[in-house]
Amino acid sequence: MYAGRFGYCQCNSVAAGIFYCRLSLPRKMRPSRTFFRRSERRQWQSQKRQFSFTHLAPLKCGQDFIMTVDKSDQRVRDMFGEIAPKYDRMNHLLSMNVDHYWRWKTVRRLDPNRNDPILDCCSGTGDLAFAFEKKTKFSVPVIAADFCYEMLHVGEQKRRKRAGSNIQFVEADTQQLPFQSDHFQIVSAAFGLRNVADTDQGLREMARVCKPGGQVAILEFSMPRRQPIKGMYGWYFKNILPRIGQALAKNDASAYDYLPNSVGEFPSYEQLTERMLQAGLSEARFYPLTFGIATLYVGIK
Repeated sequence: MYAGRFGYCQCNSVAAGIFYCRLSLPRKMRPSRTFFRRSERRQWQSQKRQFSFTHLAPLKCGQDFIMTVDKSDQRVRDMFGEIAPKYDRMNHLLSMNVDHYWRWKTVRRLDPNRNDPILDCCSGTGDLAFAFEKKTKFSVPVIAADFCYEMLHVGEQKRRKRAGSNIQFVEADTQQLPFQSDHFQIVSAAFGLRNVADTDQGLREMARVCKPGGQVAILEFSMPRRQPIKGMYGWYFKNILPRIGQALAKNDASAYDYLPNSVGEFPSYEQLTERMLQAGLSEARFYPLTFGIATLYVGIK
């Protein structure tokens, strides 16, 4: 069983599954807008389960690294589903558009070739996937995978507005990627790995589908190490950012309260590179960006 755009089906090859599967729901049941009220989402999801649209079940969190922040599969999916329509605007506003620079820096450092496919995990609305596509001048297949349908729906709308874009949006859990091993030149995750219930399992899966000699890249928030930036940013991140996010997004699941808590508990710097090595990569390095507000981690398989 392989994943296609927004769904899964039985195919004879991974390529057929990725590029030719379609959502099996009747057209009249597909959402016509990106804003989902909670009651509407529950009703649509209950109807959706009557058809062949399959969600991948997450694995249990490893015993050696358990976060106290609630990162249960359904909680994270609902939370990001609620803010999906405003997700991009909120990110650009709260980062003062610095997130564009972080993605540009990531793509520039990874320097993808124009022959092999690229997989962006935890892709959300696909911003990093679009950056890869632009860098390679639309010459290689780029797949954007995420387990939140509403985020993928927004990403698909963005793709339709971009001339020449052929990004494939696939609903898939990073803990159980529906792709063959040793397939992608780059496997990335931008601001999403910390939302995966089992970080180590997510890293193992990313390493598994990466080609030998390929790169696994994690772009993630981090806390600066040096003062006074550390104190100033820590105060803003924990006190100001959640209030601004809540005021503008009006999200019932408190996504912008979750953000500083999840970042605070997520392994960073040497801790994360060590986990990347344990996941099966031969080497791993990290590159702090903007005084350490974000960090790029790059591993070689």
